[in-house]
Amino acid sequence: MRLKLQPLLVAAICLTASFAYAQLPGKIRKTGQVLLPNGWKLSPAGRALQLGDLPLNMQLSPSGKLLAVTNNGESTQSIQLIDPKTEKQLDERIVGKAWYGLAFSNDEKMLYAGGGNDNWIMAFHIQNNKIGKADTIKLGKPWPDNKICTTGIAVNKANTRLYTVTKEDSALYVIDPASRKIVKRVKLAAEAYSCILSPDEATLYISIWGGSEVTCYNTHTGSMTGIAAGSHPNELLLNKTGKILFVANANDNSVSVINTLTKKTIEVISTALYPTRLTGSTSNGLALSADQKTLYIANADNNCLAVFDVSQPGSSHSLGFIPVGWYPTYVRTLGNKILVANGKGFTSMANPEGPQPVKKADNSGYKKAPTSRGEQYIGGLFKGTLSFIDAPKGDQLKKYTREVYANTPFNNKVSAFAAGIEGNPIPRKSGQASPIKHVFYIIKENRTYDQVLGDVPQGNGDTSLCIFGEKVTPNEHALVNNFVLLDNFYVDAEVSADGHNWSTAAYATDFIEKTWPTSYGGRGGNYDSEGTRKIGDPRDGYIWDYCKRAGVSYRTYGEFADDYKPNIKSLIGHYCVKAPSFDLDITDRYREQVWAHDFDSLVKINKVPQLSTIRISNDHTSGQQKGAISPIAAVADNDQGVGLLIEHLSQSPIWKESVVFVLEDDAQNGPDHIDAHRSPVYLAGAYVKRNAVIHNMYSTSGVLRTIELILNLPPMSQYDAAAVPLFECFNDQPDLSPYKAIPAQVNLEQRNVADNQSSKRSQFFNLAKEDAVPDLDLNDVIWKYVKGESAVLPAPKRSAFVILEKKKKDDD
Repeated sequence: MRLKLQPLLVAAICLTASFAYAQLPGKIRKTGQVLLPNGWKLSPAGRALQLGDLPLNMQLSPSGKLLAVTNNGESTQSIQLIDPKTEKQLDERIVGKAWYGLAFSNDEKMLYAGGGNDNWIMAFHIQNNKIGKADTIKLGKPWPDNKICTTGIAVNKANTRLYTVTKEDSALYVIDPASRKIVKRVKLAAEAYSCILSPDEATLYISIWGGSEVTCYNTHTGSMTGIAAGSHPNELLLNKTGKILFVANANDNSVSVINTLTKKTIEVISTALYPTRLTGSTSNGLALSADQKTLYIANADNNCLAVFDVSQPGSSHSLGFIPVGWYPTYVRTLGNKILVANGKGFTSMANPEGPQPVKKADNSGYKKAPTSRGEQYIGGLFKGTLSFIDAPKGDQLKKYTREVYANTPFNNKVSAFAAGIEGNPIPRKSGQASPIKHVFYIIKENRTYDQVLGDVPQGNGDTSLCIFGEKVTPNEHALVNNFVLLDNFYVDAEVSADGHNWSTAAYATDFIEKTWPTSYGGRGGNYDSEGTRKIGDPRDGYIWDYCKRAGVSYRTYGEFADDYKPNIKSLIGHYCVKAPSFDLDITDRYREQVWAHDFDSLVKINKVPQLSTIRISNDHTSGQQKGAISPIAAVADNDQGVGLLIEHLSQSPIWKESVVFVLEDDAQNGPDHIDAHRSPVYLAGAYVKRNAVIHNMYSTSGVLRTIELILNLPPMSQYDAAAVPLFECFNDQPDLSPYKAIPAQVNLEQRNVADNQSSKRSQFFNLAKEDAVPDLDLNDVIWKYVKGESAVLPAPKRSAFVILEKKKKDDD
């Protein structure tokens, strides 16, 4: 299917006059750009073809007649075959599991694709431009019996040796493709991403994704040497002579240029739009022009290509930038044409039809192991695209460069001097004091705005999608009524695996972004977030690491502390030993009691930390699992935990200099009529405005930016550096009125007793870790619990994908 970029999205908008000036995600009528919920914009160049869910790799056949793409997202996974000259799809093969690895044989009769946690390589026969039968080259038994997962693949010209590297057992496998036997297995230093053969096939270069080096494997002797690279080296590219190796370093916004003869880095190319050490460009794709003089670098989190003249290696210089789609993952060139795989496509969107009832898979009426969570589940909602761009020169490249800068809210000026108002309690730059001395940052689990606050009349909500309204969440409703209501707030993440990283670092590494769809799609793999795996950690750490370096006191209550132990070094000695982490058998009222006891003891000795991060997470719910706390009781318990905490704090001697921020780590567990990322956020404190309604757009990174400015911390990434602080929510004079928690309006001890199809489905839910349950199933049983077992989600009342720049008569 061909896509038209202009217009990218046309949708009806039906808003009351009070929302007419709100800037909403979607197409900007005046400029033609697309505004993403994180505040960044898109204006993709060229023509486009629809791809599948999260394309991670694409390879041209040796003749350039065929282009293969592997789609490795949460929903349907597939291998596509495309004619890059006519820009049309030739064939597609749906596969159970696939991840990144892709390579053609030299004669173009075979296409090798990594089989993910099946721990095999699929060898597809290519005939008449079709993807034929696949043989399998097995490296071991599938997950969880073996943890291997192939990543990069390289094949020699004679098709007598196939090389693949892995990210679970961190190894190189040398394979005879004819016999499909493993010739050799070599242990690597850490998780590997890509591999590429030198032109003489004497050396295999391997990017050590979990480290900072490229390993050089001698294919004749089996010896290995290492070359230093940047943080998170991923994609590799050799020039035609094989003398120059380019290495994309995701966490450093850079490309290392290596002389393969001397094995020395001769220069480092900075790919960011401004001189900065802040992570957030996420360089992860490389391609050279046909004449080898121009290098194109995909910047995933800047949504652009950086263009460099590399005709004189060691003296490269920037030529400009090209705007592409959302999260570009790969780039190739063919003649004068640039091909770009955009991992998340061209726009964010609403998901008003999610959750939908799951179709019966068998007579029992439930799926035991669904492979997809539905078309409107956020994890698989944003389909990839393939951009075809004619290589720009001169004025065209200058025009593209101007567009990229116009799309990008980050620059060094806003990083040093944030948006705000002089005299506001939220400082605008480092060194300015704030009357707020203590920040309490509460992180919850997975709700959309409409699910909880859709019934608030002064907000832009959809009452038909509200299932946890005022009766269930009286305190959260009291907070938005008594303090501030923000109905245009968006989380930066899609799910909890990247959500907790975005909520504590304003960034999720390329490892996190590219691997969570595998486990969320039921294809094996662990939950590798929240500091549980080193490769998932940002280069410079989380907010606690920044506090430690700045001498800011901090303490965590359950966040990044599993089994009552901290997951990262900076939290050792800075955590409450009795505070639970994610555990649906523990009430949030108990979590609040643990916090209150600890807090009171710290107040007595004047040791309340400047930053407290608190996990209050039972709004996740257990669905209708028989015997578990019911969804309404779980969300109501969560509401009580928040309300009681704020009441307790407001009665303390430090209330006058405290602020509370409460947000969801992500918004995956439900529908929203504006955008799948829209979520509630709550504020409370002496300096927080009272009875205010704010329609301006904010994000998770904006909350972190606000916290950083209060605590005199620097930005952690380009995202929080660029984000608008929530200064509009604050007054310059305090109101010391305490908050009184509203008692629960529902039975907090209500357990699931029904014996129905939903309860049967829920018995198979793995509730030991957040997001281990397929969200489509969990959302559906929650909906049925609230609305009735036969209930089907109603059609949305309205949707909005356009932004009203100015109120015009003909817009009504």
